[in-house]
Amino acid sequence: MYIKDLFDKKTVFSFEVFPPKKTSSIDVIYSTLDELQGLSPDFISVTFGAGGSGNSRYALEIASRIKEGGITPMLHLPCINFTKAEIDAALEDAQQRGIENILALRGDINPDIPPVEDFRHASDLITYIKSKGSFDIAGACYPECHPDAENLVEDIINLRKKVDAGADHLITQLFFDNDHFYEFREKAAIAGINVPIEAGIMPVVNKNQIERMVTTCGASLPGKFVRIMTKYEHSPEALRDAGIAYAVNQIVDLVASGVDGIHLYTMNNPYVARKISEAVSGIIGA
Repeated sequence: MYIKDLFDKKTVFSFEVFPPKKTSSIDVIYSTLDELQGLSPDFISVTFGAGGSGNSRYALEIASRIKEGGITPMLHLPCINFTKAEIDAALEDAQQRGIENILALRGDINPDIPPVEDFRHASDLITYIKSKGSFDIAGACYPECHPDAENLVEDIINLRKKVDAGADHLITQLFFDNDHFYEFREKAAIAGINVPIEAGIMPVVNKNQIERMVTTCGASLPGKFVRIMTKYEHSPEALRDAGIAYAVNQIVDLVASGVDGIHLYTMNNPYVARKISEAVSGIIGA
């Protein structure tokens, strides 16, 4: 199933997972997948891991496992550290496994891995994938501006290039202030970007983890959010529950404001995903 076809019918609700480290067995994620699939998301995306550290074989095997479980998988495909031949091999493998949905990315630049010059931008990869086969292609976007862009105007111009190249829908980086998303959505519409945009939501369960993530992606932390982390940082259960409540409040507001979809960054935590799914199930389906 092409994910783009879901947006005409409902508010899409999806999850993201990541492969285990190369030194770990792939089996460690299978119990997580079983629990996540039991929540019946519209699709589950599989990353390659941050900074080019992921394992492509694991990602493909996990995507296949998701498909076997009756859920539509989406395979992340970053291009900055891959040659054209490696991209060809990944696309061929995906086709053979019946994986039809790709999130085409530049990928994180790892200072320890020299970038490959075959594809310099995600828009280049999208154009190439369109020429190679019949895939549904998603692109990434940044409500608070890509860290490498001069400003949001330049970033949206580059985003328009992704859509013009063939991106069928978009998924945002995480954000904690919905106003940033609404302002971004309005600017994107003015720029002629008319494909569905899913809002990326990350529940906070660990203070150090979220601080590391926002440093990487450039998301800002609202005062309300900082107060929650400061209040509960030494109480793991309280921070987890507060983080779940904050994410639920974001989702309720986004759905009420007509968001096309919610993409939940699960951090491979099925407990958190289940609590949020249960809290918003009636809202998403309304």
